[in-house]
Amino acid sequence: MDKRKQPAGKMKKYIIAVDLGGTNLKIGLLNLQFKIKKKKILDTQNLGNKKNLILAIINSVKDLISKNRLKKENILGIGVGLPGPIDNQKGIVHFLPNIAGWREVRLGSILNRKLRMKVFLDNDVNLMALAENKLGAAKKYKNVVCLTLGTGVGGGIIINNSLYRGSDNASGEIGHIPLNEVGPACSCGGEACLERYVGNSIIMEEAKRLFKRDISLKELSRLAKENNRKALYLWDKVAWHLAIALAGVANLLNPDCVVIGGGVAGAGRILFDNVRKYIFERAMKIQSRRVKVVKADLGNNAGLIGAAILVKESIS
Repeated sequence: MDKRKQPAGKMKKYIIAVDLGGTNLKIGLLNLQFKIKKKKILDTQNLGNKKNLILAIINSVKDLISKNRLKKENILGIGVGLPGPIDNQKGIVHFLPNIAGWREVRLGSILNRKLRMKVFLDNDVNLMALAENKLGAAKKYKNVVCLTLGTGVGGGIIINNSLYRGSDNASGEIGHIPLNEVGPACSCGGEACLERYVGNSIIMEEAKRLFKRDISLKELSRLAKENNRKALYLWDKVAWHLAIALAGVANLLNPDCVVIGGGVAGAGRILFDNVRKYIFERAMKIQSRRVKVVKADLGNNAGLIGAAILVKESIS
């Protein structure tokens, strides 16, 4: 028997993962143990419109297969994470709040037709939650809430070690929990949403007002560590708003753990210590004693790892 021709059952399998964000489009090749073997990063904004983004995904997948001398038969499936409400069952992107032009896009069908491989879609923070629960900061816990703090604020919920999506695959929108009856208008169509108080652009606007100049999140964190009064005030304000929302989440879901990731989480202890303190003060006692608040472990790779987990769990 020709040694170069392995039986189908022995063929080495991989998963292709795609993580589309407002800043970057990441495409990765992972093995079945969810180790990233190859990764490609493209600038989302340079790609422009929806058509170009979809074409970039298709071409990047083909390129990844070709350059690694693989065949389609080597690919178990393709997992795609996107920053917005997704119909996981039908493969439909309802809309992307921070990327224009995406409304009721049948992305699953498009990619399946163009690539002739199994395709699975989900919200990007759902996939982060999967990754952190299976391999990251929440692997010791079975009831977990994850959120990412970036341009937007996304959430994902794990109940009894399984992703909870809700009746319309639309659960986990922590960023759109209203903090007040009235307040600033939000991109979701509501107002006074958490995202309008702790999104990174909102924090930087407030920092610019306080410091009378442009200031990055990284510098704001450094200044707080140096006990700058204005920086400490601002991070305390962010922690307070976050904790108010998370106290409600703790009371409702009684999770073991809240995992926080994204750029704003880079503030570290200055943010996390105050979030923990305020949740303990505002949540009910049983829930506040239970819940741990931890920083995400998997960083920028969480979306790719979660997309790979989605594929494997969907097929097995």
